[in-house]
Amino acid sequence: MNIEINMEELKDLVKDKEFRKLKFLLERMNEADVAEFLEELPMQQSVLVFRMLPKSTASDVFAFLPVEIQKEIILAITDKELQTIVEDLYMDDVVDMLEELPASVVRRVLENATPETRKTINQFLNYPENSAGSIMTAEYISLKRGMTVSQSFDYIRAHGQDKETIYVLYVTDAERHLEGVVTVKDLLMHGYEVPIEELMDVNVISCVTTDDQEDAANLMKKYDLLSLAVVDTEDRLVGLITVDDAVDVMQQEATEDMEKMAAMLPSDRAYLKTSVFDTWKARIPWLMLLMISATFTGAIIDSFEDALAVCTVLTGFIPMLMDTGGNSGSQASVSVIRGLSLKEIEFDDLFRVIWKEIRVAVLCGVTLACVNFVKILLVDKMLMGREGITLVVDAVVCATLMLTIICAKCIGCILPMLADRLGFDPAVMASPFITTLVDAVSLLIYFQLASAALGF
Repeated sequence: MNIEINMEELKDLVKDKEFRKLKFLLERMNEADVAEFLEELPMQQSVLVFRMLPKSTASDVFAFLPVEIQKEIILAITDKELQTIVEDLYMDDVVDMLEELPASVVRRVLENATPETRKTINQFLNYPENSAGSIMTAEYISLKRGMTVSQSFDYIRAHGQDKETIYVLYVTDAERHLEGVVTVKDLLMHGYEVPIEELMDVNVISCVTTDDQEDAANLMKKYDLLSLAVVDTEDRLVGLITVDDAVDVMQQEATEDMEKMAAMLPSDRAYLKTSVFDTWKARIPWLMLLMISATFTGAIIDSFEDALAVCTVLTGFIPMLMDTGGNSGSQASVSVIRGLSLKEIEFDDLFRVIWKEIRVAVLCGVTLACVNFVKILLVDKMLMGREGITLVVDAVVCATLMLTIICAKCIGCILPMLADRLGFDPAVMASPFITTLVDAVSLLIYFQLASAALGF
């Protein structure tokens, strides 16, 4: 039974040391909610409360905890308690934890695992980081094609207790080669005497252990799978990826892309759990690069200093042109990056993408130029009384605006696709990088048009 409990009430029970009532309430909460409560407590109290949990739920709660609390719990509990937790956890959760823990803590975990579990852990840890093999689980049920429905149910009852999922069942031969897939629904809808090979789907969607985890998650999304078979290079079933792991991967990849697009190095730690120093390290490299690259923008302005001295009113429109160009490029880059990540766009589509963005840019540019032309005359000249604004100046600004938008959208779609083609993450070509490049392009267009039209 899951009941709604106020977290502050639980904290008061810890503060007042009413542990009997606290334990009573925790036993009736969902494991994820218990883990959330432990995260809100000071570390010492988190460990204390965790040790109060029944053995039947302690491992499930442990799997939901962040690695910092897991580490402290491991250091505080006995070897026997640690062994129980390790053996009760699903293998993918154990591997995720060990990849984040310090070497000394990992060593203690491995020392308290059974030889069979230790062998499996080491096998998983050898898979490349962020690969399908690194996130798969080894707790699955495989059937043989010679089994009947009745035999399959008997096998599931005998071996399914500790498996992560038993709804999707894979069919293999004696050497574990993947032959088909069948669901419990398929079994329930047919008679006990029906052979599995008559029910199984031989068109099995699978991935290889070395495939990228994001590609595996995208496969599950594309085909609406609850689990995805993972095979080795010889097509032997070695594990499966469940939908909860796929969701974690999608969230992780989306967060990573957002951080790259915001000019930060990716981090897998929660914001409030990341130290100021670590946050500084993640942000300063890109800020340094963008600051230095802005030198080129300054050099362009300096080279047209004499023109600006003659027609000072041009200076006031520089921020608007640069901002609009940067925003236009960001719009195109975000759309293309999303298309690349979802496999909706490939490099072969480059010219189709450019042609589409040019047409969009022309429509956006014409619309903004027309509005801006009227705005400059009514607001800047008449209401604000800015001197030096003429129809020629207005036309130069609006023409620059339109050309800048066209260039920005082309740059915004080309750079991510080139990065993807060269094997880089296209997200690094997002807003800050493109904005800096577009700033320089917009200034060159602006001053060249102004020089030609105004005769500098």
